[in-house]
Amino acid sequence: MTATKPRSVPASIEATLDLLNAGHYVADRSLATVLFLALKMGRPLFLEGEAGVGKTEIAKVLSETLGRRLIRLQCYEGLDVSAAVYEWNYAAQMIAIRLGEAEGNTDRERLEHDVFSEKFLIKRPLLQALEPDAAGAPVLLIDELDRTDEAFEAFLLEVLADFQVTIPEMGTVKAERPPIVIITSNRTREIHDALKRRCLYHWVGYPSAERELAIVRARLPGVAGTLSQEIVHFVQKLRREDLFKAPGVAETLDWASALSELDVVALDPATVSDTLGVLLKYQDDIARLDSGKVKDILNDVRAELRAAE
Repeated sequence: MTATKPRSVPASIEATLDLLNAGHYVADRSLATVLFLALKMGRPLFLEGEAGVGKTEIAKVLSETLGRRLIRLQCYEGLDVSAAVYEWNYAAQMIAIRLGEAEGNTDRERLEHDVFSEKFLIKRPLLQALEPDAAGAPVLLIDELDRTDEAFEAFLLEVLADFQVTIPEMGTVKAERPPIVIITSNRTREIHDALKRRCLYHWVGYPSAERELAIVRARLPGVAGTLSQEIVHFVQKLRREDLFKAPGVAETLDWASALSELDVVALDPATVSDTLGVLLKYQDDIARLDSGKVKDILNDVRAELRAAE
């Protein structure tokens, strides 16, 4: 998303809801409340929930609607300081040292000072987030923290405590204005309580049918109204099945977009079966939905929609 003109953080829960709606993010009041408090109190917001329910999107929408820079740290197993905070450009440093020696510079202390300067510093997301920005404090997204190990968690706890990092060769870098921090977790493992206590917390669950339909209509206004209803009700029923990984809102949107590309105006068993790979990502889950099961779910969907008319 492209950042718009910088604006101040919302002054109320209602203004926070309006802010999210401006970014086509359909949120419930509980999420808007905790987001408002996180912005007002300057606290990180820790979002947990299944993959695909819209946790990451919150940071993107904040960046867009507030006109702030989005800095994303994508977490993974083995993530360390050199990838998350900074590292030195060793190749450029070696070249600078050899050029200095070739020019007869024998002042080792001066040479060391020169090569350990900002010119040779490669700034990673956490260090970038501490830098001043004319548009205001950036949005720092620490995505899928549960993929990292406890050692990185402990380091991150230190960073979030004072919003500063120490570079031994240069000193301490401290944020003039703390970034807006959004931390997400898919809960593949538990995050330590010490880090959670630094944050405000919210569980992002699957939306109700009404809210999911509003999301589809906000994000994909070109999808026919009847098809949108059928898609949402089908996905809602699918989540009640015994699946290894239920589809998230992201998959609902992908499926709606795919069906629109195929010029589908209403769901039918053949089309659903042919496009299940957009909704489900495991073969065992796809295999559970044979043609008979798909027909049963579609019949239930249509019965529900007729009853609601």
